[in-house]
Amino acid sequence: MEKAEGGNGTFFKELILLGFGNDPELQPLLFLLFLVIYLVSVAGNLIIVVLVVADQHLQTPMYYFVANLSTVEICYVSTTLPRLLASLATGDRTISLQNCIVQFNVYVILSNAECNLLTAMCIDRYLVISHPLRYPALMNGRVCGHMVAWAWIYGIAYSIMLQVFILHSTYCGPKELDFLFCDIGRIYYPFCGANVMTFQELTFIVSIISNIVILVFTLVTYIFPVIDAIFQKVIDVWFLVMVPLLNPILYCLRNKEVHQSLRKARVALLAFRHKPGV
Repeated sequence: MEKAEGGNGTFFKELILLGFGNDPELQPLLFLLFLVIYLVSVAGNLIIVVLVVADQHLQTPMYYFVANLSTVEICYVSTTLPRLLASLATGDRTISLQNCIVQFNVYVILSNAECNLLTAMCIDRYLVISHPLRYPALMNGRVCGHMVAWAWIYGIAYSIMLQVFILHSTYCGPKELDFLFCDIGRIYYPFCGANVMTFQELTFIVSIISNIVILVFTLVTYIFPVIDAIFQKVIDVWFLVMVPLLNPILYCLRNKEVHQSLRKARVALLAFRHKPGV
């Protein structure tokens, strides 16, 4: 990106993250709150990673994905919260445009990796429920490694695509951002340039396709086991109840010999009932 230009023609080298405002009484409380949240988040996710690495009983595909997800969460909060904590501690809400763009790109990588890892976990649960006997072969270490690698590669590739566009564009968004971190993707057309419209449409299409694919995978992996479980129960009802009920109707009651035998039995029963002394 060659220059940073505001909508009014001024050049911005720094942006202002408004965050929670500038209330001096509220700042210390918010600082303590988010400091505790940050420390607990990092410690909790770090414990999960250490346990999965150290305990052989937890070295399964599910916990492998959980450990990678915890790694993403550690990076996620470490990308956003330290800057917010510094702002709450010092009252300085400015951030350079370059640092803002770096924070945004890292956020894009991590958020995409997180979504893809959650999708991989859904697929893992689907295979456990629907194909328990084939699960060890279907979800082996190589497959798990490829799925985790794809989660990161997709996020990095998408971020690189954004960065290429940013380097050939001009920032023309507002100087003051009413966000807690540099989520410039929520600004309406934050960049100006010759290919802005084309790139905006491209990123929109890629985002829609990605979200649809993730949604479909999630729905399939959660709905199919339910449908499968219900369908197995339907089969049980059919063989345990319906087949014994329908067999006499299909194979006996529609048979002429059976009809004749029933008539003879009926006549004999009536004769027995009208027999004197009965």
